[in-house]
Amino acid sequence: MVKRKGFRKDEKGAIGIEILIVFIAIVLVAAVSAAVLIQTVGFLQQKALATGRQTTKEVSSGIKVVKVLGHVNNPRNANGKVDLLAFYVEVNTGGQSIDLNATKITLYDGSKTVTFTQNTNAFEDKTTGLSDTFDTSLKAWANLSTATDFGIIVLQDEDGSITSGSYPVINSGDKVILTVNVSSAFGGWSPRTPVSGEIRPEFGAPGIIEFTTPPAYTQSVIELQ
Repeated sequence: MVKRKGFRKDEKGAIGIEILIVFIAIVLVAAVSAAVLIQTVGFLQQKALATGRQTTKEVSSGIKVVKVLGHVNNPRNANGKVDLLAFYVEVNTGGQSIDLNATKITLYDGSKTVTFTQNTNAFEDKTTGLSDTFDTSLKAWANLSTATDFGIIVLQDEDGSITSGSYPVINSGDKVILTVNVSSAFGGWSPRTPVSGEIRPEFGAPGIIEFTTPPAYTQSVIELQ
């Protein structure tokens, strides 16, 4: 009969140390994994907050087109055309401030698309009152030096946020007119001309432009939208 060999006391100790080492390794791996997970969760949380703020800013902000007026250079005449446009705009209710210097106006008349940018010299402060929107002696009209310029006429600015053409920032409560010379940009518009476009700020929703010029021009100032 083969005699069974018994366990040695030193072998038991070796096995215990090996288990302890494996246990410590598992604890260390778990600790490192937990630290990485916590760091990743914190990073994702910050990204989510930043994205949420940006999304809220985009959704709540925007520019609103209150109305669009057109000027006819020769009413009651077959050759009469809309030569000037005035966009009455303001910030959406509860929206963020909008820098008009970074705002673009795009118009399309069925055959041509033109994008307008602000001319800092075409600026007029008429918060004390405006008698004639299409008074071409105003700098907002007279200083439109190129066909792709738009100007600004300030109608209301209680907090003084629109200090000049170089810093035309509108916020809640401000009312301004954006001026465009469509005679220079498009050659003017005859009756029944469909026009579409947008006034797009740097952030937020754009103001939509959509109208068709009347079938006949019977007066020099017409409301188009």
